[in-house]
Amino acid sequence: MSHSTTQLDSQSFREALGLFASGITIISGVDQDGPIGFTCQSFYSVSLDPPLVSFSVKADSTTYPRIRETGRFAVNVLAHHQHVISTQFAKRGTDKWAGIAWTPTAAGNPIIDGTLMWLDCELDQQHRCGDHDIVIGRVLSLGAPGRHTAEPLLFYNGRYRHLNTHADN
Repeated sequence: MSHSTTQLDSQSFREALGLFASGITIISGVDQDGPIGFTCQSFYSVSLDPPLVSFSVKADSTTYPRIRETGRFAVNVLAHHQHVISTQFAKRGTDKWAGIAWTPTAAGNPIIDGTLMWLDCELDQQHRCGDHDIVIGRVLSLGAPGRHTAEPLLFYNGRYRHLNTHADN
């Protein structure tokens, strides 16, 4: 069996990786100027003991340095009905928190109302890799309010998608 190859450039790499379905999160924090946050789909668990998670963020992000300075952040795992929030937080130069209802964690990090789950973290490590920073956070607390019937917000092939909850296993 032969596999065809595509020239490796930034666009073809991005398109290929777009075929990997992922959930969507908002990484949030708060500093002296108020709540801050950005949309992030590069999020995953790292370790159960100790509880560690990771996300990747573009090295030229203007939001992440403000979060890094505080040494703490929250991960908001979005539900499918929150696709507008995902889009809002992905835009640069806008008031990302306009119209967004949220409550603070014990550490003060913003938790967006209606998320499927959230994690409150302290910054543990950061590593520069290519044009991104890989951030590792130690989970201090979490919230998963009950068993949700809402679907997660998924992104696949450049679009938001739904789970097919009736599919055979």
